[in-house]
Amino acid sequence: MRTAASTFAQGVDLSLYIIAGISIFFLLGITAVMIYFVFRYNKKRNPKSSHIEGNNTIEVVWTAVPTILVMVMFYFGWLGFRPMRTVPDNAMEITAYGQMWKFSFEYPDGLLTDSLVIPIHQPVKLNLQSRDVLHSFFIPAFRIKEDLVPGKNNYMWFEATTEGRYDIMCAEYCGQLHSYMLTSVTVVSQEQYDAWLGKASVKTDIHPGLAIMKQNACFTCHTTDGSKLIGPSLKGIYGKKEVVETNGVEREVTIDDTYIRESIKQPNADVVKGYAKGLMIPYDQVLNDEQISDIIDYMKTL
Repeated sequence: MRTAASTFAQGVDLSLYIIAGISIFFLLGITAVMIYFVFRYNKKRNPKSSHIEGNNTIEVVWTAVPTILVMVMFYFGWLGFRPMRTVPDNAMEITAYGQMWKFSFEYPDGLLTDSLVIPIHQPVKLNLQSRDVLHSFFIPAFRIKEDLVPGKNNYMWFEATTEGRYDIMCAEYCGQLHSYMLTSVTVVSQEQYDAWLGKASVKTDIHPGLAIMKQNACFTCHTTDGSKLIGPSLKGIYGKKEVVETNGVEREVTIDDTYIRESIKQPNADVVKGYAKGLMIPYDQVLNDEQISDIIDYMKTL
């Protein structure tokens, strides 16, 4: 059994044990009865088939017993599910973004990170938002999973009970690099969390354009070393001439400020020949003009 590291783990595990126990009991029981009937009523032992009349008692039993067992499974499942939708008033709120193919996290002070760091024994509410397609936010050690649905606000909450680092993954197939959507949640003491938050909030010397591209998972599809991935490599691309497809018509363009800006805002309008259309989402509602200018400045250095 995986590590149990949240207050929900015990209830979810109990439901699993009960449902699995009932299922295994009936699997073995029905299989044993089936094997018995095969040998007891085969043609050699029972050459003349018997006519069996209905039995009201058996009819009632095999209707009532499964109904009771299903209600038992529902009851324990509900006991585990109901607390997951009731967020404590003192929960710390963090926004989790899902996009092809990366999770990122925005803290209340605006800090953006690629992985999640939280204090132990502190209720945490994650506001789940998808920037493109359907994703599913799954922390196995916490026994929680919720979908990130485009255009819909969803949430989950949890309270970690054990310090350590635990995997976060996407449990919904979301495209070609679905398996790349792997990050982690690190549970630390309140003192360690405060120290980490103070250090993480300090600005670094990293180029702002590079920081924005990392935050928006640009390097999941684009490389900076000249190699091909889902999209064209960014190495030496500024000022280069490329053949693009515009409304099904090929034309040659120069990769300049205007082209990059429009390609970020509406990436499917002009697609570089040889690359698939529709994999990159429009960023006109995600990035502002200043952020796009920072990206362009960074691309000029590659």
